[in-house]
Amino acid sequence: MSKTAGTVPDPSRWKALAFIALAQLMVVLDATIVNIALPSAQTDLGISEGNKQWVITAYALAFGGLLLFGGRIADLWGRKRTFVVGLLGFAAASALGGAAQGEAMMFGSRALQGVFGALLAPAALSLLAVMFTDAKERAKAFGIYGAIAGGGGAVGLILGGFLTEYLNWRWTFFVNIPFAIVAAAGAWFVIREPAGGRNRSPLDIPGVILSTLGLVSLVYGFTRAESAGWSDALTVGMFVAAGVLLLAFVVTESRVKSPLLPLRVLTERNRGGVYLSLGLAIIAMFGLFLFLTYYLQVVKGYTPVRTGFAFMPMIVGMITGSTQIGARLMTRVPPRLLMGPGFLLAAVGMLLLTQLDIDTSYAAVILPAQLLLGLGMGTAFMPAMSLATHGIEPRDAGVASAMVNTSQQVGGAIGTALLNTIAAGATTAYIADHAAGASDPKLLQLQAMVSGFAAAIWWAVGILVVASAIAVTLINTGRPGTGTAGPSGNAGESADGAEDEFRIPVVAH
Repeated sequence: MSKTAGTVPDPSRWKALAFIALAQLMVVLDATIVNIALPSAQTDLGISEGNKQWVITAYALAFGGLLLFGGRIADLWGRKRTFVVGLLGFAAASALGGAAQGEAMMFGSRALQGVFGALLAPAALSLLAVMFTDAKERAKAFGIYGAIAGGGGAVGLILGGFLTEYLNWRWTFFVNIPFAIVAAAGAWFVIREPAGGRNRSPLDIPGVILSTLGLVSLVYGFTRAESAGWSDALTVGMFVAAGVLLLAFVVTESRVKSPLLPLRVLTERNRGGVYLSLGLAIIAMFGLFLFLTYYLQVVKGYTPVRTGFAFMPMIVGMITGSTQIGARLMTRVPPRLLMGPGFLLAAVGMLLLTQLDIDTSYAAVILPAQLLLGLGMGTAFMPAMSLATHGIEPRDAGVASAMVNTSQQVGGAIGTALLNTIAAGATTAYIADHAAGASDPKLLQLQAMVSGFAAAIWWAVGILVVASAIAVTLINTGRPGTGTAGPSGNAGESADGAEDEFRIPVVAH
């Protein structure tokens, strides 16, 4: 690619990537590391069965609800400063969680982690977007970032197993502190944020309030449905409130002078396709993490460490899919031909898991299913992360990065709540149907639990198929740096223009 004035790459960009990747690993890892520790923490702190999912949901609610705000703050304050503040705050919140003495302190610390995560995650992705300007280098950088975004959650399950079994569940929180301090120190000394990319417009306070309340209402509606049912007055009220608030947010953004989320970020079909398909895929994945963790520990009797290692095939698949398939092919084929088939392959892996039973063989079913899931999601994640900032102006890089994180976090919260609700309903129905002829109540309970998991996983299969269809239909850009037009044959995608879509002007500091 020809270098033009103003596109000189930052010489410290690869060192910066190491610290950005470390921070991303910490955030993604934290979203799942607690899953393994949850049974132990629940017993220790006396958290009720009905409240246990708030350890996961409090984090996802705060994170998902405030991400747009965090992305806008990154554009306003500067991405490097926002990144470092987010890391240090995350470390402090993690220390509070590790020291928790009751459920209120635990839920509060998780929400606080979410708040600071919402600052650092969009800052990290937008720093990558403005530091890597060459199409091939960008593909490599996002390949590494995508592998961490996809595989970090599964790494969290292994690390969570070790810490819970050999130390204490509290270390699943304390482990974040060294991660955060090293990443913050490295970022402070190594990252040189390009000048001229700030968006110093005044903050859109109505947009912040409406988007946060709307997203929180949406996620809480799904969470509430699990315990109270879909017809519960408060559940329905939450969904209605979410619809009204989010609609008011869109109307507000179309009218204010300096919107929190400029609608141009969403209406570009490629970015819109990424946000939607990625959010759906994460809904499917997050529910699965919770189900498989409980299946392996409660039904199969695995220790926390063994459970963590049981997730290894998914990690291997994700890293392989992201770095060996996604990153290598991204500059050769259009992104839709990686994302669509990637989500479909993940759906095939999920389909295998609908066969779960009490005596299901790990080697025959769970291992190949995880490999397929990992390969598919890794291949799809890589171009998705890169396309999140496709053709974006530097002043919008933070909020565009926040949108991909929002689709992931809100998807994760909805996935955990929605699939849990479906599983709980199927479990109750199974017990009602089989209680009369059951001789062993404990066996019946386990059979009912597995039946519930299988029922919810069928929904996850369907969700992944829809994600694949959306990716193939909406994403029409050609491969970066070649000018290959998408099916729409956009005249603007000339050889130079296509390259420019993936080049954000960088000015030396």
